[in-house]
Amino acid sequence: MLLTAFGGLMWLIYTAMLVLAVVALVMAGLARDDAYRAANKQTKVFWLILLGLAVTVNLLVPMLFLQIAFLVATIVFFVDVRPALQQVSGGGRGGRRGGSSSDGPYGPYNGGR
Repeated sequence: MLLTAFGGLMWLIYTAMLVLAVVALVMAGLARDDAYRAANKQTKVFWLILLGLAVTVNLLVPMLFLQIAFLVATIVFFVDVRPALQQVSGGGRGGRRGGSSSDGPYGPYNGGR
């Protein structure tokens, strides 16, 4: 009984790692090439290869060490790279987030007043 529950829990964890890797791979593929350079991150090809390997390892290689290593890479993409890409691309929630077209990097431009 306990081994069956443990096996089910491990299957759930493996499935979650696979889903995260697939979602990260799709998001990395949808971002523009120049956004990676503008955000000062590795290239799009680098992230596509790394996240593609993460999906492959999760599907084909039942080695927990490799899966955890690629899980770390997937988490880095979600926590570091994706927000930087969104900031550079102007994406994110709410578009411009309520700003005006005359807003500069330090607040609204008031015409020299």
